[in-house]
Amino acid sequence: MAEEGRRGEEEDRGPGAAHRGFVLMEELVEKLKLLNYEEEVLLDRETFSCSICLDLLKDPVTIPCGHSYCMKCIKNFWDEEDYKGIHSCPQCRETFTPRPVLKKNTMLAALVEQLKKTGLQAAPADLCYAGPEDVACDFCSGRKLKAIKSCLFCLASFCEKHLQPHYDVAPLKKHKLVEPSKNLQENICSRHDEVMKMFCRTDQKCICYLCSVDEHKGHDTVSAAAERTERQRELEVRRENIQQRIQDREKDVKLLQQELEAIKHSADKTVEDSEKIFTQLIRLIQKRSSDVKQQIRSQQETEGSRVKELQEKLEQEITELKRKDAELKQLSDTEDHNQFLHNYPSLSALSESTHSSSIKIRPLSYFEDVTAAVSELRDQLQDILRDAWTNISLRLTEVDVSLSEPEPKSRAGFLRYSCEITLDPNTAHSYLLLSEGNRKVTWMNKPQSYSSHPDRFTDWVQVLSRESLTGRCYWEVEWREKVYVAVAYKNISRAGSGNECGFGYNDKSWALDCYQKGSKFGHNNIWTSISGPGSSRVGVYLDHRAGILSFYSVSETMTLLHRVQTTFTQPLHAGVYVYYWSIGGSAEFCKPK
Repeated sequence: MAEEGRRGEEEDRGPGAAHRGFVLMEELVEKLKLLNYEEEVLLDRETFSCSICLDLLKDPVTIPCGHSYCMKCIKNFWDEEDYKGIHSCPQCRETFTPRPVLKKNTMLAALVEQLKKTGLQAAPADLCYAGPEDVACDFCSGRKLKAIKSCLFCLASFCEKHLQPHYDVAPLKKHKLVEPSKNLQENICSRHDEVMKMFCRTDQKCICYLCSVDEHKGHDTVSAAAERTERQRELEVRRENIQQRIQDREKDVKLLQQELEAIKHSADKTVEDSEKIFTQLIRLIQKRSSDVKQQIRSQQETEGSRVKELQEKLEQEITELKRKDAELKQLSDTEDHNQFLHNYPSLSALSESTHSSSIKIRPLSYFEDVTAAVSELRDQLQDILRDAWTNISLRLTEVDVSLSEPEPKSRAGFLRYSCEITLDPNTAHSYLLLSEGNRKVTWMNKPQSYSSHPDRFTDWVQVLSRESLTGRCYWEVEWREKVYVAVAYKNISRAGSGNECGFGYNDKSWALDCYQKGSKFGHNNIWTSISGPGSSRVGVYLDHRAGILSFYSVSETMTLLHRVQTTFTQPLHAGVYVYYWSIGGSAEFCKPK
């Protein structure tokens, strides 16, 4: 059985395989001889390397096709092929059935070990093998080196060694060498298998000489070199233009960098100054608070002393009255009539009290007027601060610190500038009810209990927002029945029924009239009908600095209804007008989402 196994293994290898193995040995011996007798010859590692692991052979085995591998490498390779039932050589792809039995090639193993001892040298460091992304030398055998030039006449790529004839041989010196290219075959005419050295200007393509007298006969043809020269001139002009633009842009970048530094310096200085001013204001308010507190306590002490003094007098009077009452009781208890009558005239008359009738008790209300005065001061300060903040915001938006931005194209883009709008109860007409945190306004058929205020609209059923709007802002309004969605300056008139008060009827307001069958836009009492898809939600985009005011119909998509391009001279306030007797008429400023 063992003999039969050995015969089977010899049959698997075959006489051809054995012969190829001996040929390989002979080649290696010859290389050794060269190594021993010719000092300039260097054996590279590839000769003794496994093509699977690319390292020196370890436990080398020679398979039937004659190629050698590390025993472990070829074993693992075939293990992965077991499911196919056919095993192949990783290099020549010759297949073997059944799987060959692997035996260590002792001669090759001994030779590799001997070479290690006798001077096997690695490939010089300057030899660079071609990787998957590199252009390989077309003339290298075995493992190919990286090409350093391609020849447009030879249509081949060369490593440093194989390129040398192009520098030494006179006819080859005239060839055109270029950087290594994988696309050399693109220079060959697919029809005539000739190098394409012509250019057809009529068809704008490279052609060979045979094409110029065949299918391109009569066309405007020139040599590729001539066309390249002309195109090169055009290219240089374009490059000059590009380089000039680069220089211009680099100057712009430097200017913008200087502007950034100036902006930062100015902003830092303004923040520092603002903090000092606000600190002074805070200290002033704190001092006034301390003064009020001190005056209250001083008044408390004065009033308390007066009350205590009165209290002591009353207590003395009570003591005296008790003493008088005791005398009267004693006289009243006397049983002797004569004694009673004798002592009665000596009783002094009871004096009238001078205090009790002037005392009035006012629990917890002694300093209420002071509280009211402080509250009034607070309201005044809030109004002043609101107006001052509006002025500050306007000044901030006037600072030219950024390049103009185009209007957004999508709802997501608009929502970047979304702001939350709340309505000011002090401006609301008496028939308007504010709800949902003052974000919703609804027409009511009876007046609401609003206090009198100079900011209130007396006749027009409308209301303004608390917030003043500058910069870039976006908000959305959900409406029912018939309303105006508007913006207006704060100084729009409030009292009366004239056009100077109504949104869209004067030069201080802009309004979109929304109703079920359509809409129209009004400013300065000029109204424009708008065609377009209706929606119960309107989006408003404001770019105060750029003077842009846009109204959009918001549904699954955004449709522009009307755009205004003007110059805004003051901060704006969002506003809503609800038609009088519009049962169920309402408008709600939606929270940004």
